[in-house]
Amino acid sequence: MAIKGVRVPVRNQDPEVRAKNFEEVCYGYNMEEALEESTRCLECKNPRCVKGCPVSINIPGFIKKVKEGDIKAAAEVIAESSSLPAVCGRVCPQENQCEGVCVVGIKNDPVSIGKLERFVADWSRENKIDLSKTAPKNNIPVAVIGSGPAGLACAGDLAKLGYDVTIFEAFHEAGGVLTYGIPEFRLPKEEVVKYEVNSIKNLGVKIETNVVVGRTTTIAELFDEGFKAVFIGSGAGLPMFMGIPGENANGVLSANEYLTRVNLMKAYRSDYDTPIRAGKKVAVVGGGNVAMDAARTALRLGSESYIVYRRSEKELPARIEEVHHAKEEGIIFKTLTNPKEILVDENGNVSGMICVQMELGEPDESGRRRPIEIPNSEFTIDVDTVIMALGTKPNPLIASTTDGLEINKWRCIVADDQGHTSLEGVYAGGDAVTGAATVISAMGAGREAARGIDEYLREKYLNK
Repeated sequence: MAIKGVRVPVRNQDPEVRAKNFEEVCYGYNMEEALEESTRCLECKNPRCVKGCPVSINIPGFIKKVKEGDIKAAAEVIAESSSLPAVCGRVCPQENQCEGVCVVGIKNDPVSIGKLERFVADWSRENKIDLSKTAPKNNIPVAVIGSGPAGLACAGDLAKLGYDVTIFEAFHEAGGVLTYGIPEFRLPKEEVVKYEVNSIKNLGVKIETNVVVGRTTTIAELFDEGFKAVFIGSGAGLPMFMGIPGENANGVLSANEYLTRVNLMKAYRSDYDTPIRAGKKVAVVGGGNVAMDAARTALRLGSESYIVYRRSEKELPARIEEVHHAKEEGIIFKTLTNPKEILVDENGNVSGMICVQMELGEPDESGRRRPIEIPNSEFTIDVDTVIMALGTKPNPLIASTTDGLEINKWRCIVADDQGHTSLEGVYAGGDAVTGAATVISAMGAGREAARGIDEYLREKYLNK
């Protein structure tokens, strides 16, 4: 039996080995480990973990089935709420959500909910469990823009309700940030992402790639083609920069472009011709999950890799697990450090980065202590490549080609909790509304929008 106070540890690749390959770092639980960890769940009558989950998975319900050894039934419980369980089990910030409010975690380690979800999803995939039950088709067409987490979640829920759903994706492969943003060593593309995208297709969802809404077609034209509602889940793919001197030098990249080249366009593989700037010494500016992904990717491409972050390690927004893995692999952390200028050689290439040391003052509007420059503390980091991982914002293309669609000062689409926008029949959710956030929060927004769309279409077409 498991020790109630301590969670069953998860097996990982050895740090020295994995730092040189793109294979998945975490091996996850096997059956014995999953059964043992499941016994730590108290099956609370008022489960706080469910309230902490943005897609409201019946967590005690699926863990109870794991305890009983009925993994198929556990998968069916999860499928009621989540279209992407193998993804969420790998990349969700469980420590801040379901596990963060787990009752067991008050005095002991919280139940390892994420690793149990991953185990159930992987077992379901390996055993080819069919989870494609849907209501009878009602032949009402709905368009979904973007095949990232928000779009997939919305499309999956609508398909289960019987709608005829078509996803329009700008890239040549579906998956959004799951495909272009998160590295292979955290989220395998063939084994996990493509499988879960195909699971959405098995519900009857059609996916059309290479369709750029705002160029190839518009929202008005989608309605003209017969779609009765549109969900915008186009994400936030426009990178942000600091605006410091030298930022236009050769060797300064956005993390978005860097990771897209590596992940979607397979630049890490010798059988692909995608160009990538590896760099001998790479500084990644930022402290979130994207920064960790970029720094760990650069390391695997042979670079000495730094994280440069203006607050202290305590304030790092990245998942604790990702920071831990990065440190194990040899990423060098320069916290309380802020870039001031990128040095450029006579050929226009990065030759270094001038930084200043910081200290923390009073909390700012985000609740975190404000970083303040320490006078006369400038120093230079010897790097030849700088990757900016400062966040992203929505591309304005859809808003600029859709009359009457309200956006705010950050160019995010304005939508309420159920995704209603300023236009009738047009819904939005995920990063296109909130700016860059987590996979699971985007999925939650997609699910809420699916409820809103269902209510709207029932009232307008089905309940008459």
